[in-house]
Amino acid sequence: MLPNAPSTTPVPDTGAGAPPEAVAPLMRGITVLLRLTEAGGVSSLSGLEKATGLARSTVDRITATLARRGYVRLDGRDAVLAPRLMELGNAYLAALRLPGLLDAHADALADELDESVSLAVGDRDGTRFIHQATRRRAMSLSFRIGDLLPAERTAPGSLFATEWGEPEWARWRARREADPEGRCFPSVPPRSGAYDAFEERVASARAQGWALDDQLIEPGLVAVSVPVRDAGVGGGGGDGGEGSNGDGVSGRSRIACVASVVSHTSRHTADSLREVLLPRLRATVDVMEQVLRETPPPTDERVTPSGLAAWTGASKQELGREFVESLARGLTVITSFGEGRAELTLSDVAQATGLARATARRALITLEHLGYVESYGRAFRLTPRVLGLGFPPLSMLPLSEIAAPHLTALSARLHDSSSLAVLVGDEVQFIARAATARILSANVTVGTRLPAYATSPGRVMLADLPSPPTGDRTAVLDRVRRDGYALVDSELEEGLRSMAVPVREHGGRVVAAVNVAMHSSRRTAEECVHEVLPELREAVTRIEADLHVAGRFRKVPAG
Repeated sequence: MLPNAPSTTPVPDTGAGAPPEAVAPLMRGITVLLRLTEAGGVSSLSGLEKATGLARSTVDRITATLARRGYVRLDGRDAVLAPRLMELGNAYLAALRLPGLLDAHADALADELDESVSLAVGDRDGTRFIHQATRRRAMSLSFRIGDLLPAERTAPGSLFATEWGEPEWARWRARREADPEGRCFPSVPPRSGAYDAFEERVASARAQGWALDDQLIEPGLVAVSVPVRDAGVGGGGGDGGEGSNGDGVSGRSRIACVASVVSHTSRHTADSLREVLLPRLRATVDVMEQVLRETPPPTDERVTPSGLAAWTGASKQELGREFVESLARGLTVITSFGEGRAELTLSDVAQATGLARATARRALITLEHLGYVESYGRAFRLTPRVLGLGFPPLSMLPLSEIAAPHLTALSARLHDSSSLAVLVGDEVQFIARAATARILSANVTVGTRLPAYATSPGRVMLADLPSPPTGDRTAVLDRVRRDGYALVDSELEEGLRSMAVPVREHGGRVVAAVNVAMHSSRRTAEECVHEVLPELREAVTRIEADLHVAGRFRKVPAG
C-alpha cells in the first residue's frame, strides 16, 4: 500500500510530509494547475508566482511544459487553462462509467420536472458533481462539474456520510475545528454555523434513505437527494473503503452516486420538494439502479503505449531546460486510466504510458500522496479529486470561447477576418469573430443573423441537415457536401467573398461553421481553395479537437 493521501487541502509544493520517492516537479505542476483553477482558469504569471510561492523561473518552466502538452495557453503575460486539460477529468469520468450510463436518465427527469437535476460522487469529506441537467431561467441553479462542496452543506453529503467510518468522521471533525466557517471551499461562500446539525442530518438520511438541503449552501436554494446504489460500480473514490461499512447494513450495496433535484424557494419549499418531487426522483433512481445491475462491466481494454517517450524526448530537445519532463510524464499517468481501465496495476500503467516501471511507480506514489489515485492491493484507481484539475472552469466554456483563440490565430495567418456561426432556423447567427487590422475588411459583428443559404457558413450547415432544401439549391448543397466546404462569391454583397468549413461534434454532426471573409480583390476563387482552405481546415481541426475533449461528458453550449 502506498502512503495515504491528505485531506481536502492540497499538499504544498515544497513536498512537506511527502514520501521520499515523490516527484517534486509533478507536485509543483499540480499546484500551478490548482491555483489556475481557483483563479477561474486565467492568471498572470506573476500572479501564479505569488499564489504558489514558487520562483518565477519555476512557474515559467511549468507553464511552458503545460503549454507544450496543450493544457495551458500562454497569452502574453497570462496563462489560460485550455480545453485539452479536461482529458484528465475525462479519464476519471470514463473509468467511473456513471455519466455514460446515467446522464440520459437525469436529463429526462429534468425535462419532466422542469427543474435542475444533478449527479454527485463523494470525495472524502466533500462532494463533487459529475453531471448537471440545468434549466434555462433568469434564476438558474447549477454547479460547475468538478467543484468540491463540503459534505455538511449538501444533501448528497449527508447520504455519503452514512457510509463513513471512523477515519472519515475524524477527518471531518478535524476540518470543523480548523475551518469553522468552511473557508477552504472556494466554490461556496463561507458561513458561520456551517457544521451545525450535520450529524443529526446524517442519522436522518440513514433512517429515511433520502436527504434534504433546505438552503444549506445559500439562501433560496433547496434540493432533495436519493442515493443510487450499485455493488459493482463503487462510489468513485469517496474514501469510504478503509475497511469499514459505515451504513451498518450487512450486504447492502454501496452508494455509487447521489441523484438530486435542485430548485429555489420561489418554486418549491422543502416540504413540496419532499411531497411532489421525491416520488419522481425515487422512480428515476430505481431505473438508474436497474441500469447499473444489468450493464456488465466493460471489457478490460489495454492500450498500446502512448508514444510518451518519443514526445517528451522531442519536447525536451525543442524547449531544453524549460521542459519539465517528469511533470509531463506524471500527468500522462492519469490519462492511462479510462473506460475499461478503471483499475490498473503498476505494470498496466507502465505499459499504457511507455514509462519504465520505476518512473511509473514514482508518479503513482506522488499522485496517491496528493489524493489523485488510491491503491487497493496491487491495483490503483483515480479519485474524484482529479476533477479539481481545471475541470470546473473549463466545464463552463461555450463553443464560442473554445473557438476564439483558434479564430484569432487563423486571422493572424491569413490577414483576413474569420467567424464562427451556428444555424438558427433558416438563418445563421455569428457567435464569435476575430477581426483583422485592414482598412477594407468584412464587418460582421457577433450576434448578427443572415439568411443561411446566402452565406458560406450557412451552406455547409444546411448541407448536413437530414432533409436539406430542395429545388435549385439541391445541386449546390450536394456539391458543398461532397467538397466539404462552401465558397460564396458576391451573393450576399457585391465584392464579398467567403469560404466556410463545417465544425463537427464527436459523433460527426455539424454544430457550427468557421468562415473566412474578404474582398474579392484580395484573392481569386482558385487562390482561396489553394491558400485559404488548408488554413481554414487546420483551424477547424484544432477547434474540433478541443470540442471533442470538452464535450465528451457534457453538452457544450454554442455561446
